[in-house]
Amino acid sequence: MTTTNGTVPPADTAYDPSHDYHALNAMLNLYDAQGRIQFDKDKAAEREYVTGHVAANTIAFPTTRQRLDYLIRNNYYDGAVFDRYSPEFLDRFYAHVESSGFEFGTFLGAFKFYASYALKTFDGTRYLEDFPQRAAAVALALAAGDEQMATRVADEIIAGRFQPATPTFLNLGKAQRGEPVSCFLIRIEDNMESISRGINAALQLSKRGGGVALLLSNLRELGAPIKQIEHQSSGVVPVMKLLEDSFSYANQLGARQGAGAVYLNAHHPDILRFLDTKRENADEKIRIKSLALGVVVPDITFELAKRKERMALFSPYDVERVYGKPFADISVTEEYDHMVADERIRKTLIDARQFFMTLAELQFESGYPYLVFEDTVNRANPIEGRVVMSNLCSEILQVQEPSTFREDLSYEYVGRDVSCNLGSLNIAKAMDADLGATVRTAIRALTAVSEQTSMACVPSVLRANEEGHAIGLGQMNLHGFLARERIQYGSEEALDFTDMYFMTVAYHAYQASHALAVERGRAFASFPTSDYAKPAGEGNYFDKYTDGRRSLEPRTERVRQLFADRGIHIPTARDWAELRDAILRDGIYNQYLQAVPPTGSISYINHATSSIHPIASKIEIRKEGKIGRVYYPAAYMTNENLEYFRDAYEIGWRAIVDTYAEATQHVDQGLSLTLFFPDTATTRDLNQAQIYAWRKGIKTLYYIRIRQQALEGTEVAGCVSCML
Repeated sequence: MTTTNGTVPPADTAYDPSHDYHALNAMLNLYDAQGRIQFDKDKAAEREYVTGHVAANTIAFPTTRQRLDYLIRNNYYDGAVFDRYSPEFLDRFYAHVESSGFEFGTFLGAFKFYASYALKTFDGTRYLEDFPQRAAAVALALAAGDEQMATRVADEIIAGRFQPATPTFLNLGKAQRGEPVSCFLIRIEDNMESISRGINAALQLSKRGGGVALLLSNLRELGAPIKQIEHQSSGVVPVMKLLEDSFSYANQLGARQGAGAVYLNAHHPDILRFLDTKRENADEKIRIKSLALGVVVPDITFELAKRKERMALFSPYDVERVYGKPFADISVTEEYDHMVADERIRKTLIDARQFFMTLAELQFESGYPYLVFEDTVNRANPIEGRVVMSNLCSEILQVQEPSTFREDLSYEYVGRDVSCNLGSLNIAKAMDADLGATVRTAIRALTAVSEQTSMACVPSVLRANEEGHAIGLGQMNLHGFLARERIQYGSEEALDFTDMYFMTVAYHAYQASHALAVERGRAFASFPTSDYAKPAGEGNYFDKYTDGRRSLEPRTERVRQLFADRGIHIPTARDWAELRDAILRDGIYNQYLQAVPPTGSISYINHATSSIHPIASKIEIRKEGKIGRVYYPAAYMTNENLEYFRDAYEIGWRAIVDTYAEATQHVDQGLSLTLFFPDTATTRDLNQAQIYAWRKGIKTLYYIRIRQQALEGTEVAGCVSCML
């Protein structure tokens, strides 16, 4: 048998696959005699794996009570979670979830779950739960004694309509666990106390399992004065090295290395040194290997490049002395001319166009840096204050407030930093059910993570969480849904659907948060100064839905029918006006509600295309630990609809940006947007994409992916699968 590119199968697939799940899965990369992809072989691999390997290595119990007693008594499950429910309810509840008939859609989904999520014996050799049981434990923890909510959450997860992010799905219900929070954002101010606390926060939060991003824009540059003595500051790079070592040390019980990112404003004097740390030939003294880099880019930077002018880099030390507040809290676009003219502020000049070329060069080399379009973000931000950075995946965009410290590193004033709890809807499955009910359940589940999480180790995170209960409801499987419905990604119908879907989700999310505010008897702390509290027609956040500036109806008949056939009501201007008035009266409970993450592992176990970008390949190749290569077919792909599964490199970056632009207008935070380029792309192509994204109102850009060179005679050239 030959592979789909006509070569001999690799050694690990060249033997009888009849009773081997790994070999069966590998047959996805082999056409059958009729030239068709063998999707049935992957399903056979999943069944062989679950009914063979998993069943043989699972500890079974006669009854639910015996199982729970054993797991709680032996410190596998947190007994406090289950003590909130009666034994009779737990019996009914587990009988309900176990009768769901759940099956994984793919071999990789099953393998990923049992390798990374399922509870195992302490020696790692036996399984103690399956997917419905993991969903049950998570639902019971989130519901905190509310039987109806526990059942609703479990049903949504098992049906695949809502999938909590990895920290939540992995940890809840377990006795030995990390925190269920996905990510954290920490400001660092220009003093040694704040730097020390920032490093401590990186250690503490990474130990507990979340990705951590830190802001470096306020740190004085290399050579800036310290205590009025010139040329003393070492700049941002040594702080980056300290942070990288911290994340490496706090490795989350050995499960994985800590994950961190740092952000710097484009007009910081150390910006080029900051970027140089990711160069392939960088000196080891400055090279940053595992820390992600992000650059905060204001509008003025684009304008200067457009005018072929040089851009000024401003000393944060001087800016803070002149303005009385940190550099990051200044709008560089608004104050640019004043800062250029102010002789008290030291500045250096670099070529603006060359700066963007440098960004593109580095993105070619490493995929970094991420970009945050600062002014776009803040124009859309409904909360008083400035958004100055993002997170490890560039979708969290929230207002922060600086903290101040005493010499002993205790807090003089506790500011506000960011924690965020994520989970995503499977667009296809949510559209096939009661979309509004799914959104409302997801919002309550994510809010429960916020209410049950206490990050006392970082008081600024604790304060922000208690006051704001910020969450991030995401989405995945857009490409899978569109292809299933025979709609090409990036087409007019696809853009129309994205617009209508995200608007409808936003409506139900705000409805759910309003209901929570009524039940809890309070809104988030800064609601009175937010755009949500402004009078109608005077800058209220919902004016864009009620003032008639845009149509709230589908632009295409096909999309109108997609919603009508499912009985899904698209909110009208009247619906939005009624919701706005209710929110003006009662408020909403969550300071932020939506954020679209990249979705990695959870999209595999859910059998969904990742996030809302196109697939990277029809059959994706993954390297999974000791098992080696695993093949993953795109969700809903069949031999009959392959034409609707063009990959992201074929579709092109422009269609991806257009799609994200449709969604962005309805998302109060950000969306992880990865851009894909063919191997013929140039730095000019990347610059064009950056400018186009900025003009389309995109808030952030995540990774840049360049298709690997296709070499003749290799597995990549001409085969079904393609490496990312």
